Amino acid sequence: MTTELDVRTYNREAWDRQVATGNKWTLPVSPEVIAAARKGEWSIVLTPTKPVPREWFGDVKGKDILCLAGSGGQQAPVLAAAGARVSVLDNSPAQLGQDRMVAEREGLELRLVEGDMRDLSAFEDASFDLIFHPCSNGFVDAVRPVWREAARVLRPGGVLLSGFTNPVNYLFDLSLEKQGIFTLKYRMPYSDFTSLSDEERRRFTDAGEPLCVGHSLEDQLGGQADAGLAIIGLFEDSFGPEDALSQYYNGFIATRAMKLPSR
Repeated sequence: MTTELDVRTYNREAWDRQVATGNKWTLPVSPEVIAAARKGEWSIVLTPTKPVPREWFGDVKGKDILCLAGSGGQQAPVLAAAGARVSVLDNSPAQLGQDRMVAEREGLELRLVEGDMRDLSAFEDASFDLIFHPCSNGFVDAVRPVWREAARVLRPGGVLLSGFTNPVNYLFDLSLEKQGIFTLKYRMPYSDFTSLSDEERRRFTDAGEPLCVGHSLEDQLGGQADAGLAIIGLFEDSFGPEDALSQYYNGFIATRAMKLPSR
């Protein structure tokens, strides 16, 4: 038996708690980082460790950029300091508050919108030159609407930069994995909300941690193509050597996709 949880509501509250407890992805960048970005010296990540190649962005000065489900006082202020016109949409008010704090501290302009990454109705068609979407679509239960909405708000020739989790990460028995034993336990499609028993899920909910969904590569990559986005760049990343699975394969993928002019 499993308990029904609303994905968006649960993860909004969970990420608010992550801000309160100092999760690394909620810690605002320093004034020194912003000062360097204003001089053109900056890098940001879509995945845990590997900086996104600067050529994936082009010249960001004067570009309209959407940080999609990517607040926390990190990427958006850096892009704004580098000269972009930046909007941020995120599900967590506390995460948005971190962006607001940095913007006020540094005199930056950011448009902050609380919302669901699957619904970008706050933005008109063809509003953005670039969308920066770090590893966050695992916190919603359907990813294809994210790609369709991203394609809608991009201008023709606009670029979507996205990071996401390899769904294989979710299929192993977690208790054995921590012992360095990798045993397949769960099937695809995977979801912390539906694949786990109540007892298993309490490992996360008792600690107030967000719950994840392992979207298939067909939905992650094929979903972008079906939305009219042509993938023109890809790299892999991992948590680093301290992560057991990273010794065997890279658990994260980043893509660069361009909106086709005909869409």
